[in-house]
Amino acid sequence: MKSFTAGKNDAGVRLSRFVQGVTQGLPTSLLYKSFRNKRIKVNGRRAAPDDRLAEGDVVELYINDEFFGATASAARPAGMRPHRSKYPLQVIYEDDRIAALYKPAHLLCHADHTGDESLVDQFCAYLQRKGEYAPAAEHRFTPAVCNRLDRGTEGLVLAAKDYAALRDMNAVIRQDLLEKEYLAITCGIPPKGTHVAYLRHFPKDNKVDVRAAPAPGYKQIITRVEVEAAAGPFALCRIGLVTGRTHQIRAHLAFLGAPVLGDVKYGNRKMNRRTGLSTQALCAVRVAFRELPQENTLAYLSGRSIQLPKPAVRDTFRRLAAGPQAGAGPSKML
Repeated sequence: MKSFTAGKNDAGVRLSRFVQGVTQGLPTSLLYKSFRNKRIKVNGRRAAPDDRLAEGDVVELYINDEFFGATASAARPAGMRPHRSKYPLQVIYEDDRIAALYKPAHLLCHADHTGDESLVDQFCAYLQRKGEYAPAAEHRFTPAVCNRLDRGTEGLVLAAKDYAALRDMNAVIRQDLLEKEYLAITCGIPPKGTHVAYLRHFPKDNKVDVRAAPAPGYKQIITRVEVEAAAGPFALCRIGLVTGRTHQIRAHLAFLGAPVLGDVKYGNRKMNRRTGLSTQALCAVRVAFRELPQENTLAYLSGRSIQLPKPAVRDTFRRLAAGPQAGAGPSKML
C-alpha cells in the first residue's frame, strides 16, 4: 500500500487523474478495476474516480508496487533540464498566481522529442530559484504555460504557478475570454478587416491548408487585420485572433496574398532571401482579459491588458522601410 497526502496543487484535482499522476504504467482498465474493488481510498473511505481532492486528503492506493517508480514523487519533471539556458528568461508581468513571459523566436514553449530547451524549463527553474516551486514536494503538478506560440514566433506567453491558476486560465482561454494581438511584417499589403476562411492541419507535414469555403476536415478561422504602416512591398500589420488554430496567422495571411516575411513554410522565398531575415516577423504583443466570472480565481485580471514593451518587430520594419527593398520615400502610415 502506498499513501499520499494531497497538497495545495492537488486541491480540486479529479482523483483518477491524481492516481495516474503518482503511478507509472498503470493501465486504465486496472485503474478503474481498483476503484470497483475498493483498492483506492480517500481518508480511509471508498472513493470514486470523479471525486475531487481537497488539500490534506490522504489517498491510499492498494496497488502492486510495480506501478510505482522508486523515485516517482521526487523525480525531476519532464520539462526540466539541468543545463544553462541560452535564452535568458524575461518576465513581463508576474503576480502570485500567473506570469506573462517573453518567448524569443526558436525557443520551444513545451519540451518535445528533440530534447531542446523550452520555456517551461526556464519557468520551472525560475520558480525553483525563488523558492516558489519544489518538485520533490509535488505529486503531479508542474508549473506550465497556458497558451503556445509556434517555435519561430516570438512574444507573450502566459504561465501558471499553481494548479488552480492553470485550471482557471485554461477555462479563460476555452471560453474565449482572452484577446490576443500580434504584430506582423507582411510581403504585400493585406486587405484590412475581419476575414473568415477554413483551415485543415496535416500533422504528418506539420502544415496547414486554407480554403475560402467549408470542406470536410476544415475548421473555420477568423482573423482581424489592421495595416499600421506600409513601405514598398512591406506592411506592418496588427493582427487579432478571433479563433486560434495551428499556423492560423501565417497561413491566413498567405491565403490573403500577403505572407509573413521570413516565413519558410507559407512565405515568399524570394523576398526572404532579399531581406536576409532568419526568422518569421511575427510577434505576440498583447493579451487582454475580458470580464471574467467571479468564481474564477483569476477574476482580478478582468479588464487588464498586458503589453510587450518595445517589440523588436517594429525596429525590423523601420530598418526595412529605410532600406533599398522598400524603394524611395518614407513608409506610409495608414
